[in-house]
Amino acid sequence: MTDYSDSFLRSILTSTRVIAVVGVSPNPVRPSYYVARYLGLKGFTVIPVNPGHAGGEILGRTVYADLASIPKDMNVDMVDIFRRSDAVPAIVDEALAELPKLKTIWMQIGVEHAEAAARAEERGIRVVQNRCPKIEYQRLYGELRMGGFATGVISSKL
Repeated sequence: MTDYSDSFLRSILTSTRVIAVVGVSPNPVRPSYYVARYLGLKGFTVIPVNPGHAGGEILGRTVYADLASIPKDMNVDMVDIFRRSDAVPAIVDEALAELPKLKTIWMQIGVEHAEAAARAEERGIRVVQNRCPKIEYQRLYGELRMGGFATGVISSKL
């Protein structure tokens, strides 16, 4: 399902405190970076997960190689997936096995996996597919700008 009620999305955004962002990039013009930055600015604790940058820092926070590497006392309650759809099953399985406080799996725009979503939902985990928490937060709380994306980042590619 990719048609979610505003009340469902709002309940996720108001109850979430700690978000592990899988596939976050250190490049400030990448969507994963500015989504993670925005969520951090809104008061969420953002935990970067990217094996290519593990041990480094993104947005002033230690980067973990995978979800299993995140200390359990960090109490991750949402995983935001910035990876291709074919990577989702392994990420969901790891999240279910390693994150005892997990409440939500959120798959970014263009990311969907029905079977992995069903496995998470069977365990009582809320699932959002093919949506962006930044966009939904802005839409639900009246922050969308004329272009729809208030990133605070201006870039130009040739």
